[in-house]
Amino acid sequence: MDEQQSTIISCLKLKIPEIDFHKTAVDKAFQSETGHLDLFLRFLLGLSLESNQKHLQGLLTKTSSSSQSHEETVNYIKENIRENPSSERCINLFHCLNELNDRSLVEEIQRYLCSGSLSKIQLSPAQWSALVFVLLTSDQEIDVIDLKKYSTSEKGLQRLLPVIKTCRTALLSGCRITEEGCASLVSALKSNPSHLKELDLSYNDLNDTGVKQLSALVKDPQCKLETLRLLDCGITEEGCASLVSALKSNPSHLKELDLSNNDLKDKGVKQLSGLVKDPQCKLETLRLSGCRITEEGCASLVSALKSNPSHLKELDLSNNDLKDTGVKQVSDLVKDPQSKLETLRLSGCLVTEEGCASLVSALKSNPSHLKELDLSYNHPGDSGVRLLSAGLEDPHWRLDKLNLDRCGEKWLKSGLKKYVCDLTLDPKTAHRFLSV
Repeated sequence: MDEQQSTIISCLKLKIPEIDFHKTAVDKAFQSETGHLDLFLRFLLGLSLESNQKHLQGLLTKTSSSSQSHEETVNYIKENIRENPSSERCINLFHCLNELNDRSLVEEIQRYLCSGSLSKIQLSPAQWSALVFVLLTSDQEIDVIDLKKYSTSEKGLQRLLPVIKTCRTALLSGCRITEEGCASLVSALKSNPSHLKELDLSYNDLNDTGVKQLSALVKDPQCKLETLRLLDCGITEEGCASLVSALKSNPSHLKELDLSNNDLKDKGVKQLSGLVKDPQCKLETLRLSGCRITEEGCASLVSALKSNPSHLKELDLSNNDLKDTGVKQVSDLVKDPQSKLETLRLSGCLVTEEGCASLVSALKSNPSHLKELDLSYNHPGDSGVRLLSAGLEDPHWRLDKLNLDRCGEKWLKSGLKKYVCDLTLDPKTAHRFLSV
C-alpha cells in the first residue's frame, strides 16, 4: 500500500466528514502521475450515492445531508476541471462525474457537436476537457479527426492532442499551427508512432523549424506514416533536407508526399531525389506543384525516378518552369517500360508543341498506364493539340482525361504572376501568386 492509499484509508478510519473525505480522495488521485488511483476514486464516489449508502454505514460521520455533500463533491470536481489546463489529466474527473450522475458539461458539448457549431464557439478549458472526454469515450471509434470541425487555432490543437494521438488520420490543414504547435504534436505522437497513417499539416506556418521537428517523428523506426501533406508550409531546401534525411532512414511505408507550394527550388528537389531512388522507397504519389523547379531539378528527379519507377502512379510538377527541356526529361520516364504512372500534371510549365510532341512519342511507346494528363496553362499550339487528340483515338492509349484548358502563348511567362490576369482563380490563390 503506498502513501496516497494510506492517507485515504486513514480518512476512512477517522470518520472525517464525507465532503472532506471526497476532496482528499480527489486530490490524491489527481496528484498521482501514474493514474493508479483513478479506478479507486471512481469506486469510492460511486459508493457515495444514496442508493449505495448501505455499503458505507458506520464508516462516515454525516455532518451534512447526503444531497448537499453530493452537490459539493460535484462542484469540487468541476472546479478542478476548470483550473487544470490538461484535458488528458481531466478525463478521470469526468468519469467521476459520471459516477455521481452529473453529465451537465458533457451534455452541453454534445449539443454543440450535434449543431455543428463548435468551431464558432470560444470554448472554456472545462469545455475543451469535456470535448476530449466525449470524443475519447464515444461508442464509435474516431478513426479520422478533422481539426477544423472543432477549432482553427493552435490552441485547439493543443487541447485535442489526447484525441489526435489515438487516430489513424489527422487532418490539421489551415489551423494556424506554428513551430510550437508542431513540436507539441510530435511529442504527443511519439508516444505511439505506429498508429498514425495519414497526417495533413498543409497551409500552416511550420517553416523549416517545424519540419525539422516533424522529421524526428518520421525517422522513428516505429513510424508507419503512409501519407504526409505539407502544402504551403514555408519550407525551403533546408527543411526539405531534414525531412528527406529522416525519410531515408525509414522509407518503406510512405506512399504519398505532397510538398507543393514550398520554396524547395532545384536544390531541394535534388535532395528529394536521393529518397526517390532508394529501392526501399514505395512512393505512389509525389506532388511538387509550385516549388520553383527548373529543368535542372527536373532532370535530377526524373533520373532518380527512372532507377525506381515501378511504384509511382501520380506525379504533379505543375506551376514550375520546366519548359520543353524538362518535359522531354519527364517523357523519358513516361516511356520507361517499368513506369506505372497513371496521372501526370504539368499545368503552367511553359510547354510548347515541342514538349507535347515528346510526350506523345513517349505515350506511343508505353501507352498502357497513363490515364490523366494535365497540360492546362501551356501553349501546345495547334500541332500539339492535334497530336494529343489523335492519341485519344488510339485504342492502345488508356488516357481518358486530357486537360488542355486555358492554353495560349500568353502563358509562356516564367513564375506565377502570369496567373494574376486569370479571373477564374480564387482570391487565396491569386494572393499567393501576387506575393511571389
